[in-house]
Amino acid sequence: MNHVHNFLRFWYDFVIGDDWTVALCVALALGATALLTACHVAAWWLTPAAVVVVLAVSLRRATRSGGGTGDRTGGTGRPGGRG
Repeated sequence: MNHVHNFLRFWYDFVIGDDWTVALCVALALGATALLTACHVAAWWLTPAAVVVVLAVSLRRATRSGGGTGDRTGGTGRPGGRG
């Protein structure tokens, strides 16, 4: 049972990651693309456009919130954050 739990946890972390809103927006874009395609509309462009917009919004939100120190040292002054 532990292997199943670890497997499901991996996929949750991989898909959802740090920002569930990005995963939700991409899922909605895929759903909208599927609906438009079912209505015989050429919607191949919708998912890539949505990903670009969602990425830009996510990056803007992360940089405005001061998402980190910006030096990749973990505050220790040494690469990898090891003190």
